[in-house]
Amino acid sequence: MSGSEERMQILQMIESGQITAEEGAKLLAALKTGGAQRDQTAGSPPRWFRVRVTDLRTGKNKMNINIPMALVDVGIKMGARFVPEAEGIDFEQVRDALRSGQQGKIVDIEDVQDDERVEIFVE
Repeated sequence: MSGSEERMQILQMIESGQITAEEGAKLLAALKTGGAQRDQTAGSPPRWFRVRVTDLRTGKNKMNINIPMALVDVGIKMGARFVPEAEGIDFEQVRDALRSGQQGKIVDIEDVQDDERVEIFVE
């Protein structure tokens, strides 16, 4: 995804009310400097941080957020805001997994009370 597409995605998130204008400004600022902050590990570095919330009854996606890795630190802080009551998600553990270069599914939690599954991927 090019920088202009990433900026457009951020603007659409602001327009739809998923994030505030202030959070959008932080994301846009991080996007400008994010390329220099990426951790270069052996092989190809992960490019996307994906969060998916699925309704367990219907199997349909309730929320699907894709964040460029350059924006992950800001994105995790915002993600904690979207699911503050999410039991079982240790956002510090997620940050540690990202810093270590782990890829694939790093969180998979079922919330039986709300009939939701939360999955976090690094790809």
